[in-house]
Amino acid sequence: MVSTEEKLADLKTRLQEVGDLEGANAVLGWDQSTYMPNGGADARGRQMATLGRLAQEKFTDMAVGHLLDDLQSYAASLPYDHDDAALIRATQRRYVRDTQIPAAFLAQKYEHASKTYQVWAEARPANDFKRVQPYLEKTLELSQQTAEYFSGYEHIADPLIDFADYGMRASRVRQVFAELRSQLVPLVETITAQPLADDSCLKQHFPEDQQLAFGRKVIERFGYDFNSGRQDKTHHPFMTKLGSGDVRITTRVKPNNFAEAFFSTTHEAGHALYEQGVTPDYAGTPLDGGTSNGVHESQSRTWENLVSRSRGFWQHYYPELQQAFPEQFGSVSLDTFYRAINKVERSLIRTDADEVTYNLHVMVRFELELQMLEGKLAIKDLPEAWHAAYQADLGIRAPNDINGCMQDVHWYSWHIGGVFQAYTLGNILSAQFFSEAVKANPSLPTDIAQGHFAPLHAWLKEHIYQHGSKYTASELVERVTGRGLDIAPYMQYLRGKYGELYQL
Repeated sequence: MVSTEEKLADLKTRLQEVGDLEGANAVLGWDQSTYMPNGGADARGRQMATLGRLAQEKFTDMAVGHLLDDLQSYAASLPYDHDDAALIRATQRRYVRDTQIPAAFLAQKYEHASKTYQVWAEARPANDFKRVQPYLEKTLELSQQTAEYFSGYEHIADPLIDFADYGMRASRVRQVFAELRSQLVPLVETITAQPLADDSCLKQHFPEDQQLAFGRKVIERFGYDFNSGRQDKTHHPFMTKLGSGDVRITTRVKPNNFAEAFFSTTHEAGHALYEQGVTPDYAGTPLDGGTSNGVHESQSRTWENLVSRSRGFWQHYYPELQQAFPEQFGSVSLDTFYRAINKVERSLIRTDADEVTYNLHVMVRFELELQMLEGKLAIKDLPEAWHAAYQADLGIRAPNDINGCMQDVHWYSWHIGGVFQAYTLGNILSAQFFSEAVKANPSLPTDIAQGHFAPLHAWLKEHIYQHGSKYTASELVERVTGRGLDIAPYMQYLRGKYGELYQL
């Protein structure tokens, strides 16, 4: 008779093989987005499809299902917090989900996504939506088909949202967004009625290598380990985990805009700190990674906004920035610079948006996604629908599709639905988690103002990072904050910070 220990070891061996295939696929994806020549797109799509199919087949093998069945009684005998219980629980949840999706279909998605990304990367700078339109139509079809593999959903977007933010539903997202919108819109109206902050100091010439060097120095002090990571350039910044001990980030550099590379660097470093902070014991298992996209985004937004856009942070770093760019910032006061990096305005680009208007950008995308998935919005009509939504929600209209529906990579690199809500959930959770960190360590704002980030990093690692996917997002939020998702700390943060900036 095979013992429980042997069955658990067998399960872990199988999971490691799946993880290795997924890691190899991630390497191919990272290369595609950084260094791959355009001519490699077709072969790369096929390669990624093959690896994706093999990983899916290995993970959904009936032998894995039998092992999970056999291990249920063992898991039930353990305390809920036991690592083995969590592993079996998380693997079972993923197994039930993934067995609904045929491996051949997943391979088709991988291959299509790879081709679509390459077409988008070429079509976007040319403002050629019609070129990518048929690919996006196929993406929508595949996204709808993905959802249809799951029965009993309330809204067609629910299974797609569930992939990214387990337990979240379209109805709940809409509820949270409505609550947030009711408070954000008046705040935006009040602030934008005032004269715009002068951000011309950010829009000078900044040599690329010097921008990257300054950003790397900062995130290294945050705790990002370059021995287990690296930074490269890409069209749309991202973080990727290629395996235990290899967590990479990318950025986009504009020589005439300091904010672009710096804040995308601190943003992606936040994601990377999370992944580098997962306990090594979880390597090669479904526990080895952030628990949800929303929680993941909370960490990128913590380091990008709550830390890197704070006055305290720049009280410490602004003299160093002035030394790095004396011609650009030597005669610019800290107050002027601080107002510039926190300028509130109605803008076109989500990734460049300020904290106050950012979530309105997300809400536009979320509602358009629902309309497309519901069959109420055809892909051919997406550009105009996008422009109309921006006009209605932000009072601004893009002059082209580059800065309209082609600006984000998400729809052109996987599927439509289930991604964008995480950015706003992350914003909310960033303030909720940070407020708990300050309660536990009242000196944190002072630490940040002195360039000491280890206390914050240590608190986040203890309470969030190390757990990986041991707990679901809702379980983790409850453990850390003592309550569920709550917009109050986030709105308190925004009103406090921008109330001071704009004398509200």
